[in-house]
Amino acid sequence: MTPPPARRRRTGTDGRAPAHNLPRRGAVRRSQAITTYGVGSLIAVDHESFVVSGLDGADTQWSADESPRIHERRLARLLGVQYFRLPPASAEASKDGVRVRRFPVMHSCPECNELRRHRDFNPPPGKSVCGTCEADLVPSRFVIACEAGHLDEFPYWHWAHRAAGAGTTTAGQCGGTLGLRSSGRSSSLRSIVVSCTCGVPEVSMEGSFRKKALKDLGLRCRGTRPWLGTSVPAEPCGFAPRTLQRGSSAVWQPVLKSALSIPPWSDGRADPLAEYWDRLRELNGREEIEMCLKFVFKGECPVPVDEIVALLDAEREEDPEGEEAPSFDHRYRALRHKEYERLRAGNDERARSRDEQFICETPLGDPAELQPLGLTGPMLVKKLREVRALKAFTRLAEPDMATEGREAALSASKTTWLPAMEVRGEGVFLRLDDTRLDEWSRSPLVAARAERMRTAHERIMGQRAADPSLVPPSPASPRMVLLHTLAHVLINEWSLDAGYPAAALRERLYADDDMAGILVYTATSDSAGSLGGLVAQGEPDSLARTVGAAVRRAEWCSSDPLCIESEASGTGGTNLAACHACVMLPETSCEHNNILLDRALLVGTPEDPEIGFFAHLLS
Repeated sequence: MTPPPARRRRTGTDGRAPAHNLPRRGAVRRSQAITTYGVGSLIAVDHESFVVSGLDGADTQWSADESPRIHERRLARLLGVQYFRLPPASAEASKDGVRVRRFPVMHSCPECNELRRHRDFNPPPGKSVCGTCEADLVPSRFVIACEAGHLDEFPYWHWAHRAAGAGTTTAGQCGGTLGLRSSGRSSSLRSIVVSCTCGVPEVSMEGSFRKKALKDLGLRCRGTRPWLGTSVPAEPCGFAPRTLQRGSSAVWQPVLKSALSIPPWSDGRADPLAEYWDRLRELNGREEIEMCLKFVFKGECPVPVDEIVALLDAEREEDPEGEEAPSFDHRYRALRHKEYERLRAGNDERARSRDEQFICETPLGDPAELQPLGLTGPMLVKKLREVRALKAFTRLAEPDMATEGREAALSASKTTWLPAMEVRGEGVFLRLDDTRLDEWSRSPLVAARAERMRTAHERIMGQRAADPSLVPPSPASPRMVLLHTLAHVLINEWSLDAGYPAAALRERLYADDDMAGILVYTATSDSAGSLGGLVAQGEPDSLARTVGAAVRRAEWCSSDPLCIESEASGTGGTNLAACHACVMLPETSCEHNNILLDRALLVGTPEDPEIGFFAHLLS
């Protein structure tokens, strides 16, 4: 990582230092630059704090040499970009990196207890120490943020002068110097005291985290976006800001979207045309396409015209039907439907080139072994590639909700690319028998349990939405909750039986009126990635044993009878019989943040065993 331009050593005629002369402030893994320390997030490096810069500033552009392009046409089209780029790698040989800016700017000195802007301490170049005491400065422990994604400094001056009517006074007019100290009596906010040399009584930080604490001071969000730099104007904003701990998970939550590379896009041959697909879609007929390509590539197009026409036809097949301007959620569901169809159809390795990134084959064993379990159509995904892109981020979002809040942009203007990472691995795909599933889901007891979760989920979303009328319907349904819980118990079973860490596996659910499938695949590309061990678990005999063992293990929980008899669990009752002792997973493995789970729909309850889809295995 590199600091913002103001902290660089200026060299050369243009006043900018070469990239290889920029001081490094720390290192993160490439995947963390998408999931944990993405654009707009706060990162602590030693005793300093920074915000990760946006994508479009002249001084924050990622180096093309260290952040190569990756392509996934289906996902790029969904997100409205041409391609993706990997974050710069953290390596000793790296000459550049992800750019950051100092934030928060307010710092305190533990020796003299003064609270000032960082530059007002007159630190020596390249250091973050008090120019008088030479003690390491401490970044403000508190920041403020709003639901629109804006981020700002905590208003210490207004907080210290609130008894004197600071809401109607310009900050700093008193002429005093702020101070921050800890009384040491406890670790609570009451022991953190803010003072001012102008003579106002010192006040503690107690009460600053109340939802309306800053609104009561007459403060509104200023619409500042420090990750985009000082040259980008603030946005109008009508939300009330809230106080947060600098390291709180509520300060930054990524909005990630992913897609599997499936034919005909998965062999990489179409990648050179990434910048031209939108233009080609507007052309009529093969002749216009051929003329356009001859002009663009000076007569030497890397892909035959017939293949390009076929790719365009395949792309149009994914266009959602029934809407002239389909919503993002509608288009994302269409993307999932196409993956489901391809996983069912398979893609034989013997008929594909070495560059093929999606190999899905039928197991050698007899799938009839799975029929008594209510399972069908197992497929061995021997090779897959998933691209996960950082679309935007949210602040003040609840980490256990399945839907995102208001999205904050990664750049001030529209860009042609987004940060992304790719995962190559393997997986097992299976489906539930549609006939048995439909019959089971029509049970009034089953529908009632799913309805309780759906109602609780929509109530929570409505309470947290500015406009409840715009809240999307909850995805909770009998088949969705069943598939979700089954995926969790399978991952837990494989982590015990096959030696995979649960965090190394990931679920991908295909749950809709006409979909009922699960893909469990390797979520990392390290030593637990693609070694063939997971594919071996997909053979019908092994899969039947695993499902049977997983269901029997889910019959009991160390928290029973409280867990199985629970009327509501999780945030706001969005789970029923589900807890960390039975079916919950590491958050990186779950698509829905560990909500909408109920193992009673797998195994039944002591009072109503028939509501379990797999209850017949336990009798």
